[in-house]
Amino acid sequence: MNVLIIEDESLAAEKLQSTLHDINPSINVLATLTSVDQSIEWLKSNPHPELIFSDIHLADGICFNIYTEVKISCPIIFTTAYEKYAIQAFEVNSIDYLLKPIQKIKLEGAINKFNLLARAQTNYKADLFQEFKSLMSESNKEYKSRFLCKLGNKIKSVPSNNISYFYSKDKITFIIDKEGHRLPINNTLDEIDSLVDPSIFFRVNRKFVVQFDAIQEIHPYFKGRLKLKLNPNIDEDIVVSTEKSPLFKSWLDR
Repeated sequence: MNVLIIEDESLAAEKLQSTLHDINPSINVLATLTSVDQSIEWLKSNPHPELIFSDIHLADGICFNIYTEVKISCPIIFTTAYEKYAIQAFEVNSIDYLLKPIQKIKLEGAINKFNLLARAQTNYKADLFQEFKSLMSESNKEYKSRFLCKLGNKIKSVPSNNISYFYSKDKITFIIDKEGHRLPINNTLDEIDSLVDPSIFFRVNRKFVVQFDAIQEIHPYFKGRLKLKLNPNIDEDIVVSTEKSPLFKSWLDR
């Protein structure tokens, strides 16, 4: 299968290409393009691929400008950190809409959908529209804005924007706020990971969910891992695993 990648983040493009080859070594990436203008020029000058993977926000604008300039008939799988373009994506040959950081299982599902549609040769847009409506409903949810903590006989509500990170120790989950206070809460880290805004918070390992502004320093560590220093400081090594490091870097650079 010949595919085209349109992605202006080099790390994200490399990760996507590597994951595609893991899924199916016969997938041939014809080119990796980084801008609207470059993509328009390439599509006007080359035979079109069987499938396009396209980011939405590119170096010189929104990718939809490509598809208004060049008429294409092949399907598109959009890869983006932004949920709000799902309906617009549906209108330009999209068969799936993957949110960054892209999970391998989601990418495999999108490839399988492409293969099924290619074999079926059916009108699939009605079903896809229902999927996009479902996606929009999920992505428009409000993330938790406050967390309730109990301190002895007192109860305190901590705004999410005043939280530097969450961490787990001895089966208890704590909030560390921007003033350095440590406050116990009842939620598990798995619950917190689904309640906070993923554009602001990242689950760096099984013990820490960190807020972007709390990351003070990032250092290369053994075997492709990363070591973090947080503010407020904590007397623990905070290490991002080899597997999570590319996703973490993409999250930092979105």
